[in-house]
Formats: sequence, C-alpha cells, structure tokens
Amino acid sequence: MPDSHPLFSLAGKRALVTGSSQGIGYALAKGLAGAGATVVLNGRDAGRLDSAAETLRAGGATVETLPFDVTDHAAARAAVDGFEENTGPIDILVNNAGMQHRTPLEDFPAEAFEALLQTNIASVFHVGQAAARHMIGRGAGKIVNIASVQSALARPGIAPYTATKGAVVNLTKGMATDWAQYGLQCNAIAPGYFDTELTAALVADADFTAWLAKRTPAGRWGDVEELVGAAIFLSSAASSFVNGHTLYVDGGITASL
Repeated sequence: MPDSHPLFSLAGKRALVTGSSQGIGYALAKGLAGAGATVVLNGRDAGRLDSAAETLRAGGATVETLPFDVTDHAAARAAVDGFEENTGPIDILVNNAGMQHRTPLEDFPAEAFEALLQTNIASVFHVGQAAARHMIGRGAGKIVNIASVQSALARPGIAPYTATKGAVVNLTKGMATDWAQYGLQCNAIAPGYFDTELTAALVADADFTAWLAKRTPAGRWGDVEELVGAAIFLSSAASSFVNGHTLYVDGGITASL
C-alpha cells in the first residue's frame, strides 16, 4: 500500500513560503517538504533563513532560500523574476508573512496601521502578482494565502489587523476570479489561535488561555503542525477544482457562539 495518495503528492514541485524562518511559515515549509516539495524559504534576515534551511536539510528536506522584503513591490518582482530565470519555476506560493500590533483603536498609531497594511495585505498583492505572472504562462499554479480567524471575527485592540485579514480573504477571491481561467487555484487558510513565537505572551497569560479553552470547541490552542494538512491539500492536485475558498483551521471557534 502506498504511503500517501498520489493526489496529495508534491514531488517535483517547488514552493515559496514567505515569512518562513520561524512560526507558522516554517511549519508549513517543513510540511510541504515532507510531501515531496522543494521549499524556498523567504524573509528579510538572510542569517535566520540560512539557519532554518540547515535545520530542514538536516531532516532530509530539499531547501533553497530567497531573502527579500515582501512589502517592497520592486524587490518582490525582482526576486521572483530572478529566481524563475536562474533557478526554476515556483509552482506553489504560500503568502504567510504577517505581523500583529495590539492597541485600542482610539489610540492606534497611524504608523503601526500602515505597517500592518503593508505586511499583511500589500505583500500578498506584491508577491502574488509576481509569482502569478509566471504561473499564468505555464497554465498552472497554486497560491495559498494565510488569512486568520480574525478574517471573520474581531477582538478588542486589533481592529486594523482584523481589517487586513478580511482583505486577504477578499483578495484571495479576486485572485481566483481573475486567474482561474489560466489554470491557477488561489485559496486561503484561516488559522485560529496557534501556539507560536508571536503568540507566546498570550499563551503565557493564564486568563486568556482559560478564556480561549472555553471559547474554542476543541478546548485548546492549536499546534502549528495541524495547519500542514490544509496546506498540502490546497497546494496539491487534490484541490484542482477548489478556488477562492477560505479554509478555517480553528478548532471550531468560528462555528460556535
């Protein structure tokens, strides 16, 4: 019996994952590599990328790195175009890079709002467009954008983050509407509350963790490895007729009051 269904195999594919030196991005890259893909790690810190790449290689993954600033349109275009020309095609793009800033809306700094817009939504446009131009020419490609449970729900102190993640869902729909005709599938994963470096303060907050356990039907924080199945599905032939969809991986939090 085969180890896995061939529809979910990523053998022979190359996947660029933005913001992948740690956290969710790193976990997704590791998972895609486990399904057979060559993974391309991205971030602004070349040293951290190299360290993450070496760790993955030690586990048997085939890894390349592509450091560039996803908030810079020209830099993203130049990096993707250069990689396609000099290394090979990017078959799968996971737009994962993101940031958070928590402040009551009435006091929210304008510069923090702008940073959220650039990192969480403009980057999806910049890198998505750069990669899609090559995918369109080949008549195939997978784009997976990382949204959030906050694409559908809001909590105090993160209104601008909520706005950006809502925009990710709608940009995903727009990508599918424009690019499905060229053979691309563009979808999103919306994680709930996961235990990562960026949520460490919340995980350590006993009151918040108790609230989350009561609010989430699964009764706990998510583990980043629990996002891998969704990423493999949306990156593989198994999702060949899935387009413009947002897959919530949230322990049921969006399903209940």
